[in-house]
Amino acid sequence: MFPNSSNLGRPPFPSKHQQQSNFFNVLPVNIPPTLSHQQTVVPPLNFRTAVLSRALLSGNLAATPAVTSTATLQPMTYGNVSPVSTSGALTSFQGRKRQSEQSVSRNVKRQRIDSQNSDTTVVNQAVPLPEERQHSFPGPISIQSPSFLARGSPALARCVPPLRDTLFPDPTEARLPLAKDELSQQVLELFQACQQQASDLDSKELCRTELQREIQLIFPQSRLYLVGSSLNGFGTRSSDGDLCLVVKEEPVNQKTEARRILSSVQKLFSTKLSSYIERPQLIRAKVPIVKFRDKVSYVEFDLNVNNVVGIRNTFLLRTYAFIENRVRPLVLVIKKWASFHEINDASRGTLNSYSLVLMVLHYLQTLPEPILPSLQKNYPECFDPTMQLHLVHQAPCTIPPYISKNGSSLGDLLIGFFKYYATEFDWSHQMISVREAKAIPRPDGIEWRNKFICVEEPFDGTNTARAVHEKQKFDMIRGEFAQAWRVLRDKKDLKCILPLRADKLKR
Repeated sequence: MFPNSSNLGRPPFPSKHQQQSNFFNVLPVNIPPTLSHQQTVVPPLNFRTAVLSRALLSGNLAATPAVTSTATLQPMTYGNVSPVSTSGALTSFQGRKRQSEQSVSRNVKRQRIDSQNSDTTVVNQAVPLPEERQHSFPGPISIQSPSFLARGSPALARCVPPLRDTLFPDPTEARLPLAKDELSQQVLELFQACQQQASDLDSKELCRTELQREIQLIFPQSRLYLVGSSLNGFGTRSSDGDLCLVVKEEPVNQKTEARRILSSVQKLFSTKLSSYIERPQLIRAKVPIVKFRDKVSYVEFDLNVNNVVGIRNTFLLRTYAFIENRVRPLVLVIKKWASFHEINDASRGTLNSYSLVLMVLHYLQTLPEPILPSLQKNYPECFDPTMQLHLVHQAPCTIPPYISKNGSSLGDLLIGFFKYYATEFDWSHQMISVREAKAIPRPDGIEWRNKFICVEEPFDGTNTARAVHEKQKFDMIRGEFAQAWRVLRDKKDLKCILPLRADKLKR
């Protein structure tokens, strides 16, 4: 489970925890660690030396604090495979990564981690994909990531393995759909220009690796995981990084213990790591988080403690993202549209990104000829909510692509999405359910009563859209759907609902 640990397969928890839970399979502990030919091991690095590799990677070496080191640092690459080609994109979409002087909203928007069952432990790995490429599902693509070895400390050596075999599909294996009309071409070009690149994810993973080592000096049994849009296939170049800190196997009280843990993390960031981490802020929400920015990559991060649902839905969404090649472009454009029209911010009473993704998946499931199935119905053993969490990452590599008879273009699907929520979906009586692949009657529980929008979380059954609690905001959201449908129906031009140049500047 942890390829660079001397205790391969053994979780870093005391034996008493192993007796209390079956989250982990007990594997032989004397197996020598093995490294594939795709992994690289480098000498031990501390935060000050490792940060140079991120500076080199992001091109921000000049902004990096002066560091003295004799270590040779290698930036991460994705083997010999390039990210998905953007050769077909218009030059008007091309742009550099956001610069340090560009401001990023500090509003709390992580509604998706706010779950009633979020007091449970999270354990995950990156998705290892199969060696034989029998389907068009993403094949094995490796990140030659440094394995940051701990300074001889067994506790620190127990870390999440480097991301590999999971993040960017081989362009020859996961092809984008063809665009036979102008609107579909616009959707594809925006997707190709804005989708998260290998270098973006490299920066997040390097920061996660370094922060984990520092946090483990305070909480030796902890591990830090990258979750959310960075891994689920729907990330963009400007996506924040979501981190989950697992401190122990038992549930953590979010009001007391999680806040205490995050207070210690915030103090660490504000003192020892202040040269590399800026603006660490503890947000005392229902599920508290520490927000901060990495000075080297300029990536904004949200860090929570022990969020189980977040890891389960990361890999469920990842599977949906890659079993049909029209899903990711459609989701990205709708997220960009919602952000541009200011209905994509849970802290302001509108929709969070997670709810928007579920709404797109639900629409694709409910077409007369569905484009997506219910993965939880078709593969219950892969998405069992009681599955041992260290096995959750294996689900995507076991599921073949979904072959739909629906040949609708991206443009037609985009218009149909807005029409569905503007004229067909019954907001007053129905709930959006990706788990059931259909609209179902609203439950009568307190979670759903008097709510304007009901989107079922696929694993714990909570309402992911509960932030929309004002009728004025709900009416605004419905109005934007209706307006987008009317304009696209008549004009069939993406620029009429999403000014592409303005979107480029905001990217």
